[in-house]
Amino acid sequence: MGAEQVAIVTGSSRGIGRGIALALAAEGWRIVINYHSNSAAAEETAADVRRSGGDALVVQADTADLDSLNALVDATLDRWGRIDVLVNNAGIAPRRRLDILQTTPASYDEVMAVNLRGPFFLTQRVAREMIRLLGTGVIARPKIVNIGSISAYTSSTSRGEYCISKAGMGMMTKLWADRLAEYGINVYEIRPGIIATDLTAVVKEKYDRLILEEGLTPIRRWGEPEDIGKAVLAIVSDLLPYSTGEVINVDGGFHLHRL
Repeated sequence: MGAEQVAIVTGSSRGIGRGIALALAAEGWRIVINYHSNSAAAEETAADVRRSGGDALVVQADTADLDSLNALVDATLDRWGRIDVLVNNAGIAPRRRLDILQTTPASYDEVMAVNLRGPFFLTQRVAREMIRLLGTGVIARPKIVNIGSISAYTSSTSRGEYCISKAGMGMMTKLWADRLAEYGINVYEIRPGIIATDLTAVVKEKYDRLILEEGLTPIRRWGEPEDIGKAVLAIVSDLLPYSTGEVINVDGGFHLHRL
């Protein structure tokens, strides 16, 4: 299915991004493995992508740096001449969890630059390239997938800047879905719940109790990166052709209001 198709997956050296890359690789996709600082992890993911049946290009880029993101797009086009899918996955939590009464401008700016400003302008650049490639017949039915979070609607007052960035991504998804529909570019948002990654390892004991003992999620298990990968695969496989701007919760049912 994806033998010639190319996907850029930001932040794909580990965690959710890696899960997405491997899900697409199993269907033969060519994946741009983007990383910020861990080159060894990126190369390991690239090797796994190739073993799974795909191909990989490893590109270092800082999501907060727009010149770096433009270089990421240029490297993709130089190598493969097309972009069929963009997955905006890269994101950070604040370096320190602080009550919003103590949140610093530096932390706010850093989180917003990586989680919202970078994805917005990367989407802008990639969308322009997709429109051009559609016009020349190189690609058909390209897609953009934003990896949001249940933090878009769940208050965490010790990391307010993260919640705001993910809420902003929800509107970003709507805006790009509206603007790009005329070109046949569908835009989606996946909202992961509590996923087992390096970032959540520090709170494993807490969430083991909340999920397994107290039923925080109706599906009583942690989410895994491959759960997100499967959702992205469904989207890029064109199984939702009459949907755009859609939010897909992959959260074990966390979003349900229950009594």
